[in-house]
Amino acid sequence: MANKVKFGLRNVHYAVVTETADSTTGAITSSYGTVKAWPGAVNLTLDAAGEDTPFYADDIVYAMISSNQGYTGTLESALIPEDIYTSVFGQTKDATNGLVIEKSSDTKKYIALMTEFQGDDKPRRYCFYRCMLTRPSVTGATKEATATPQTETVNITITPRPDDEIVRSYADYDATAYAGFFTNVPVPTP
Repeated sequence: MANKVKFGLRNVHYAVVTETADSTTGAITSSYGTVKAWPGAVNLTLDAAGEDTPFYADDIVYAMISSNQGYTGTLESALIPEDIYTSVFGQTKDATNGLVIEKSSDTKKYIALMTEFQGDDKPRRYCFYRCMLTRPSVTGATKEATATPQTETVNITITPRPDDEIVRSYADYDATAYAGFFTNVPVPTP
């Protein structure tokens, strides 16, 4: 049976992207670091970026020109893991007293973002290959009679990989890539 609906966000993972330019041709090759879990995912919302533009000729829409610029959206989680601050946002951890330090000169890195949505039959796993995250806002609220957990949200901009223009992939339960999906970033074979 094939899925008819999707629900349930889980198994959010990420890996830092390294983009290397060939010294002769300038061609860029993307490679991925160790895949790490991002626990506590609450909500992922991604909107398509780009547009379809009609080209008119002969008094009709002669052609539709599509532009796929990836996605923009948000990932809400219980808490953002410390490793995101240090390995993705470029912040440093003071070895002496354990402070995680944010500086104006920190350099952010792209990540691959992987996740799984449950379905009425089997789960489907997604990989977004080139994601830039924004630093989260700092918020808090007093605890009242009923404790309500506070969440943290990052904005995500997903753009095509510079080496092959791939934006995302997904694997259904019966796909070969499904089993090892969160072990290594599943890179498509051209």
